[in-house]
Amino acid sequence: MICADELGPVIPRTFPPTPAWSPDGHRIKAELDYSRGPEKTWVYGGLRPADGQALTMTASSRNSVFYQQFLQQVEDANPTGQIWIVTDNLSSHNSVSTRTWLEDHPRIHHAFIPVGACWLNLQEGWWRIFRKAALAGRSFANPNDIAYATALATSQLNSRAKPWIWGRPLPPTRRLRRRYVYRV
Repeated sequence: MICADELGPVIPRTFPPTPAWSPDGHRIKAELDYSRGPEKTWVYGGLRPADGQALTMTASSRNSVFYQQFLQQVEDANPTGQIWIVTDNLSSHNSVSTRTWLEDHPRIHHAFIPVGACWLNLQEGWWRIFRKAALAGRSFANPNDIAYATALATSQLNSRAKPWIWGRPLPPTRRLRRRYVYRV
């Protein structure tokens, strides 16, 4: 079983210098840097809950072609047995081209989670850890930097991976406190 999802878009941007004062006493405002250009990067991720290993791939778009490339990487990483992909019902996951691709790869099966129940996908919890390791507080100059940070964080997280269990761990057991008798 593989829990899969997309993260993004991650937009590379370098931040201009902070606002300051000009020599003649006027406030210099920082320019807003926002674009919807082709530099957006999506991160595809798949988590194998049985051992906690994850697989990530960066792509310039979130479409059926890149999703099929990601499924091919998942299939290559799991050479034996049936592969069940737990994912949301995004249009690229259930498009005609993806269904045609899946006919040629009979080992891969989809299990779609219900709409509005993203918390059922364990990949969402892994994304939280991944964002802290790879993206938090970082400024990327280009999509190659995002791909490098993604690969590095994934390998670091895989080096200390543990099996994922859905739910909250039990609280630690407390020993009984000593009982004292007070005399007056």
